[in-house]
Amino acid sequence: MQVIVRDNNVEQAMRALKKKMQREGVFREMKERRAYEKPSERRVRERAQAIARQRKANRKKLQREGLLASPKRRSSGR
Repeated sequence: MQVIVRDNNVEQAMRALKKKMQREGVFREMKERRAYEKPSERRVRERAQAIARQRKANRKKLQREGLLASPKRRSSGR
């Protein structure tokens, strides 16, 4: 992973790096690897994640086709 530092602006480069790492799932993987996970627990977790991804994809597909109402947008009550 590479981030270009422009005009010696290290803070901006750090923000860009963190955003890229977040998108790639590096932080999530680091959290998962903190403790040993039994192979059986790993299979259960991965299967549950696959089911959740499939449900989300189906929900998005139905929303695009107009068969399911889109989620209501939250109003920023600030």
